[in-house]
Amino acid sequence: MKDLHNMLKEITELTTDIETNYPELYRSLEEIPMTIPTNENPNVDKVVMQDYLESLKQLLEHYLKEEKVRVSKP
Repeated sequence: MKDLHNMLKEITELTTDIETNYPELYRSLEEIPMTIPTNENPNVDKVVMQDYLESLKQLLEHYLKEEKVRVSKP
């Protein structure tokens, strides 16, 4: 498993890529990059961050597949 620093770096890079190249998708993330936790002591560990990273990757992958289908339809 990646270390937390590398995961955070990858999340930042992926989020920036989505914001820059797919702004319509970025708007639908239902979050802002600087999220303020709602509970006093949020438990953010490697597992949570890895899950979040994977969810971002899946979201982008799904979006790109849908766009490809949309563009290829007559």
